[in-house]
Amino acid sequence: MTLLAALRPNPFDIRTIVFAKHAQHIVLIHFPIALFITGVGFDLIARWTKRRAFADAAYYNLVVAALAALPVVATGIVAWQLQLEGQRLKGNLRVHLILGSLSATLICLVWWLHARARKKMDETPAYLYWIETITVLVVAATAHVGGFVSGVNVPG
Repeated sequence: MTLLAALRPNPFDIRTIVFAKHAQHIVLIHFPIALFITGVGFDLIARWTKRRAFADAAYYNLVVAALAALPVVATGIVAWQLQLEGQRLKGNLRVHLILGSLSATLICLVWWLHARARKKMDETPAYLYWIETITVLVVAATAHVGGFVSGVNVPG
């Protein structure tokens, strides 16, 4: 075994997965992003086709996206506390925290508006399309800044 192989963590070691200081946030973030964007896509298809099945698919994707956003926010705060020992955030980290909080709030708002319309047996309001569009843009900006924070989008 080479020295490099001995130093490299095993990706299948449960301790590496559970006790990594920030890995949970980076892994979990993909779920609300994918579920929310898929839910918005189903909502658009439901509006165009007037088919209830697509509206149901949109709603359930949004429910799970809103639920999945909560542990993402929690693990982001835990990563901040563990990695930076609660220091005051600056630069991209602060922007990422603000955008991430806004993203989670908007995802929950979109779900709530869908749930309210569903409870009243109404169609979703027309302005919801604009809120969904803004939310997709905020989520994309959050992910983009998060890529810089994690080092994925850094040149070189």
